[in-house]
Amino acid sequence: MLTIEAVDVRSRRDVRRFLDLPHRLYRGDPRWVSPLGAEAHVALNPERHPFYEHSEASFFVARRSAEVNGRLGVLVHRPYNRAHGTTSASFTLFECEDDEDTAAGLFERAFDWARDRGLNRIVGPRGLGALDGYGVLVDGFDRPQLMTMTNYNPPSYPRLLERLGFGKEVDFVSYELDRETFVMPDAIRRAAARAEPRLRLVRYPTRRALVRAARRIGETYNRAFVDNWEYYPLTDREVDFVVDQVRPLADPRLMTFIAAGDEIVGFVLAFPDVSAALRSMRGRLTPWGVLRLLRERAHATRVALNGAGILPEHQGHGGNAMLYVQIERAVRESRFRTAELPQVAETAVKMRADLERLGARPIKRHRVFGRDL
Repeated sequence: MLTIEAVDVRSRRDVRRFLDLPHRLYRGDPRWVSPLGAEAHVALNPERHPFYEHSEASFFVARRSAEVNGRLGVLVHRPYNRAHGTTSASFTLFECEDDEDTAAGLFERAFDWARDRGLNRIVGPRGLGALDGYGVLVDGFDRPQLMTMTNYNPPSYPRLLERLGFGKEVDFVSYELDRETFVMPDAIRRAAARAEPRLRLVRYPTRRALVRAARRIGETYNRAFVDNWEYYPLTDREVDFVVDQVRPLADPRLMTFIAAGDEIVGFVLAFPDVSAALRSMRGRLTPWGVLRLLRERAHATRVALNGAGILPEHQGHGGNAMLYVQIERAVRESRFRTAELPQVAETAVKMRADLERLGARPIKRHRVFGRDL
């Protein structure tokens, strides 16, 4: 018999059952990367995650007899709805055996939760924070997950969602660049050179200096991505939360910012890809795991370019060209042989065309699904 139960986030037993499921579902899968246990717990902790200062979420598990075989989170992100003029819910952290009844039971609870709050649509996967990744993997199942910056799932998930009446909302495409096939058109170099009298490159020499600049970078993010599907304005607490998440991986040498006068107007954020170390840790932050993480951070040959943007008023005036020159620097003028640019929205037509001019190849596609209630 199938039972759907609400998770009491104050109960260690309930939270553990929710978080343990993917470890069973992906056991032995070399492509999946487990989130670190402490980070995974924070999403279900209203006292620690800044999302709960403005929004609301609930979580459910499905079980047959004593064994959990499915889980789902549902949320209303109020700043997102205000920014986009919508009244939608989002679902997140969906994991399920290939069982249509289990998926249907979980989503029926989510639909009821959303209707009770006057919401008329549900979309997802979309998480609680800016680094949670978007969508269900629909293409690129042979590729390993990029740390925890994007989602990984079996091919059954898109089918389960479509059987429940979900359709495509938007796709996000991940690209790969490598040193051998990278091409920098002369026109982009010339455009970047013309922009230099107005714009300058800024680098922060230490992690401490980078952290001190975080609020300024957050302000630029809030202005640069306002037209993006995934945009919502980050609060100061959310900026601090993101900084805490990325601080262990941050290498100031890989972070480049573009300034106009004293204002930060653009950025390229790059991180060493430590996916292999995270996979070996299996969600546990042990001393040996930390040592492997630090070693891989120092010697990784692949880089994640998980953040590039420039304020709209500097686009088309050399600002974009300066970003691409810095992407070249991360790929060609470093120890890295390849780079992955995760989750470029398919609606960013110009950026995708520019990336393909640089030699970038699409390697993964994640789909955000939506359904009216």
